[in-house]
Amino acid sequence: MDSEPVRLPTEVDGYLSELVRRVQAVCRDRLVSIGAVGSLALGDYRHGRSDIDITVVVDPAVPARLLRDLVDALVHPGFHCPAAGLELVVYDADFAAAGAPGAGYLLNLNTGPLLSAVADIESDSAPAFWYVIDRAIGHQSGWTLAGRPIREVLGAPAHADLLAAVSASVREHTSGTGHLADNRVLNGCRSVYYCRTGRWVSKRAAGRSIALGEKRFRPVVESALASFERPRELALDLPAGEVDAFLSWVRIVIP
Repeated sequence: MDSEPVRLPTEVDGYLSELVRRVQAVCRDRLVSIGAVGSLALGDYRHGRSDIDITVVVDPAVPARLLRDLVDALVHPGFHCPAAGLELVVYDADFAAAGAPGAGYLLNLNTGPLLSAVADIESDSAPAFWYVIDRAIGHQSGWTLAGRPIREVLGAPAHADLLAAVSASVREHTSGTGHLADNRVLNGCRSVYYCRTGRWVSKRAAGRSIALGEKRFRPVVESALASFERPRELALDLPAGEVDAFLSWVRIVIP
C-alpha cells in the first residue's frame, strides 16, 4: 500500500489487503485506482468507531455486471467487515478526473455490522455533499491502495463547490436525524476548520483546534471529543441545547 499515513490495527490492515485483492480480481484491467478517504486518509481511524471509506475509480465503460459482482465480493457478512462498516464508492475515470460537484457514482456500497445495507447505482438523487467532501479528502491525502496515484485520478473540486458541500453537510448534521451528537459537533468543527484554513483534518484534530480557540463552546466540544473515544454504541448523550447552540454558531461563521 502506497503512502500509508499511519499503521492501522491488524484487524483492519488484513481486511484492507483482502479488499484490494477482491476489487482487483473483479475489475481486472478496468481498474484505474483504489484510494482511501475519510478517517483512514486523515490518519485518524478508530477501531470500533470509524468506518472504512474507500474510493474506487474504474474505466468509464464498465458493464453493470461488474458492479453486481463487486457487491457480491465485498458485502458483509460474506466478506466480514471488522470495522463499524465499509463505505465504498465507485466512479468512472472521466467523472473522477473532472472535479465535478455532483454525487456522480456508479456504485455506492454501504455494508458492515453497524451500517444499513446499501448498494445503490442511481446517483442522481443522492445528497452530493458527502461525495464531494470525500473526493476532496482523497485528493488531498493521496493515499493510494492500488493502481494509479489517487491524487492523479481524483480531480480537486472547485473551492466554491466545496464551500457549498460544507454548508450542506452542516445543515444535515444540524437536523440531527440519524447522527450521534458527538459526530454532529465534531463535523461542525471540521467544517469550520476547513473554511478557515482550506485544509481537511480529522474530526478530532478539528475539535481540539476549535476547543482551544472558542472558549464559549469548549465544554460541548470537549464532551464530544470524550464521547468520540468510545465505541458507537457507548457514545455519550450531550446536552441538546449546547449542541444546537454550537451548530447554530457554525452555520453563522461558515461562508
